[in-house]
Amino acid sequence: MPDQNNPFENNPLKDAWELSHRLAQSAEALSRIKESDVDVGATPKKLLWQQDKVTLHHYEPLDGVEVVTGPVLIVYGLIGRYTMADLQEDRSLVRNLLARGVDLFVVDWGHPTRADQNLLLDDYVDYYMDDCITHLCDVAGVKQVSLLGICEGGVFSTLYAARHPERVKNLMLTITPIDFHGDKADSDESHGFINLWTRNLEDEDIDKMIRAFGNLPGELMASVFQMMTPVRTLTKYNLDLMDAAKDEKRLLNFLRMEKWLADRPHHPGAAARQWLIELYKENRLVCGTFEISGQRINLADLKMPVLNVYAARDHIIPPPCTRALAEHVGTDDYTEIELPGGHVGVYVSGKSQGIVGEGIFDWLMQRL
Repeated sequence: MPDQNNPFENNPLKDAWELSHRLAQSAEALSRIKESDVDVGATPKKLLWQQDKVTLHHYEPLDGVEVVTGPVLIVYGLIGRYTMADLQEDRSLVRNLLARGVDLFVVDWGHPTRADQNLLLDDYVDYYMDDCITHLCDVAGVKQVSLLGICEGGVFSTLYAARHPERVKNLMLTITPIDFHGDKADSDESHGFINLWTRNLEDEDIDKMIRAFGNLPGELMASVFQMMTPVRTLTKYNLDLMDAAKDEKRLLNFLRMEKWLADRPHHPGAAARQWLIELYKENRLVCGTFEISGQRINLADLKMPVLNVYAARDHIIPPPCTRALAEHVGTDDYTEIELPGGHVGVYVSGKSQGIVGEGIFDWLMQRL
């Protein structure tokens, strides 16, 4: 039956009219959205400690849920923001774990500025993170915490656990690079773009960039991530947005993800040089030559239980980069969980949410 609202039915201008109509609908849908509707990291939490730009928060237990675990500290990296683990109420690893009775904390590195350009990974691991865990232990009345490291934060957690094994009860890592050349063993050519991009940079060019900006600009890393999926980058603000605008819930999901992507902190210059040259280019962590505070990191010092979660289709941190940890740890209590999706899907996919939340909880409960 002809569409009475479409004057160009069966007309060469039909596609143009339909596109303009969808654009108008998208604009109308966006006009109804308020800034407060697009909140990320909204699960209630209490500030416990602060030093410089670094803060420690304790998530409030959910109503009617008994806390059944010891303290678990979420450690995200400097490339992005921890809010990825708490993007929205129905797609939140934080709420997923709280609903199971996990006593959850999170460290927030804040937004480094040029004043922070001389901070090293040493400072984040041996000072900020150590002070944070010391305060957490005092508040919780314990001597050890379990670490839940995410991506670069998983590297921080690994370094800390190797340096201070007496403070770490359990080490849980998700989508964490350990062998930064592991992408060479991945048969999927679409995986490992960042690894290739970084290895093709000259050390001198990295130094020049850091001297020019003081830090590794968040905007630069955002553009690198966009280059990994060029078609998606070109179409998401027209085709994807128009599709999402048909349903308010989908539209809010889309906008929350974009808000998280736009919140890309700068990476302190000295730490960025370690990250890009010593880890990504020289692969010092698995070679046993990476140093924190003048001491070499030996992954064999990881003698606590280790859970390693990776995504089978992760194009940012290819699975071999993560799974390499099994060859180097000093514990027999080592477990891997493979998730079916990609890098970000670990935290925003409804299917992965159940697997990772339940997997972490069940593993943790066996090691109380």
